[in-house]
Amino acid sequence: MMKTNLLLILLSCLCISCKDVNTDTWKAVSPAGSETDTSVFLLWDKVRGATVYRVSYNESTQVCNVDRTYLSVKGLQPETKYRFVITPLDSAGVPLQKGAVIDVKTKAKGRILNVRDYGVESGEGIINTSAFQKAINECPKGGMVYIPAGIYYSGALFLKSDMTLYLEKGAVLQGTTHLSDYPVIPNRFEGWEISTPAALLNAGTIDRSKGHQLRNLSIRGEGIIRGGGEILTSKMIEHAGERNMSRLICVMNGENITIEGVTIEESPCWTVHYIYCKNILCYDLTINSSVIRGDGIDPDSSSDCYIYNCTFSNGDDCIAIKSGKNPEGNIIGIPTRNIRIIDCKFVKGHGISIGSEMSGGVSDILIQDCYAGDLLNGLQIKATPQRGGYVENIRVEDCSIQKIKLFTHLNYNNDGKAADELPIFRNMDFINLDMTGAIPGQTLIEINGFESPEHYTRNILFKNILLPDGSTVMIRHCRHLTFDDVLTQSGQKPKYEIVESNEIIN
Repeated sequence: MMKTNLLLILLSCLCISCKDVNTDTWKAVSPAGSETDTSVFLLWDKVRGATVYRVSYNESTQVCNVDRTYLSVKGLQPETKYRFVITPLDSAGVPLQKGAVIDVKTKAKGRILNVRDYGVESGEGIINTSAFQKAINECPKGGMVYIPAGIYYSGALFLKSDMTLYLEKGAVLQGTTHLSDYPVIPNRFEGWEISTPAALLNAGTIDRSKGHQLRNLSIRGEGIIRGGGEILTSKMIEHAGERNMSRLICVMNGENITIEGVTIEESPCWTVHYIYCKNILCYDLTINSSVIRGDGIDPDSSSDCYIYNCTFSNGDDCIAIKSGKNPEGNIIGIPTRNIRIIDCKFVKGHGISIGSEMSGGVSDILIQDCYAGDLLNGLQIKATPQRGGYVENIRVEDCSIQKIKLFTHLNYNNDGKAADELPIFRNMDFINLDMTGAIPGQTLIEINGFESPEHYTRNILFKNILLPDGSTVMIRHCRHLTFDDVLTQSGQKPKYEIVESNEIIN
């Protein structure tokens, strides 16, 4: 009976560490907060040489073989323990590693509150903010606020712990374009703790002194969360300037947060922004934005963040990893670390970015199995000499991208007292990258450091990189860079332009 009820949705690969597993050599997990009453999410490390991964549960029942490193299993029973074993197999079906074990329990079935029962109505001109908020406030622990098909207008809403907001297919949560519908609240924007208009969906508070006060929140479904877009953007700038910008989804001081399945579009500024958070899971999302500052996802002084199987088309950075700006970011000193960006598609935007607000430090980033089209700056790591902080332990592998840039001088967002020391970029691997989608004859890899030799960009490996013919690699203020099997399509080495750098192996 259990086997026949198992419905499988194959997703993408990720290697993370939310719940421990009993394997000596590699990791597999079910991220805390991602389980529902009828489903679990399984994620595991990529094992080199594996053709497929055998997934079995409860010791004997084989679920399936999958060729990616994650699996969503649906049709399970509420409040039931399951033990899954993930075994990597080579092309002959021989195990390459001991199976990794994931123990996970589904949630209890919670009460469902249909927003229509609270007076929410579909249709233009009907503002449902109060009715939506009443349903959220009355949602019991473990419950769900359910939005059926229809277009529902609302101003700022404030979610809480231990609940799910679910949008049915055909449901549109439409943000209004009235400034008065978004009260000013404390949060963080462009590296500073300031007050701005609230987002359409808000959760938690900015008070980092109290730790994670928001827990176990899910935003799920097949519907659309849509903001006020350029109309609201223009009104906010006209009212109080470019620092007075609202987000579309803003989560603060949260833990075990899942955003799954929905389309998120037309934010007045950044689309999904989470600040001082831990264990944030974003997957199977479509994020579209056309506004000038329309970032896709912004992890900000947050750890254990997992972004995968998402598609981005944005007016600014598709993903922008941040940790505050000098001098406040240096003083607060909360880094962003352990970020996994897996199996994502970047159609349009400025880049897959780390910085420029990185004064609290950024480390341990994995970008794997992603496709990036003709982004303005491609994969970029950026800072100014004033920032301080560090970016380190970055790994980019098995991706199709068109540009790699490490910037150290920017002509924007550079207010604030300088840090005591220059920033530093170090310890990065770029492996197995196809860059042939770019236009031939261009500078496609540009690596810069800071002028002080102690802050040169250093310890960078480029291995197995394929470039278009006529490509150039530019290096300035760097030390100990290795280029191994970095070739153009005709089998030639690219042109290297090296300035004030040493220990460059090419």
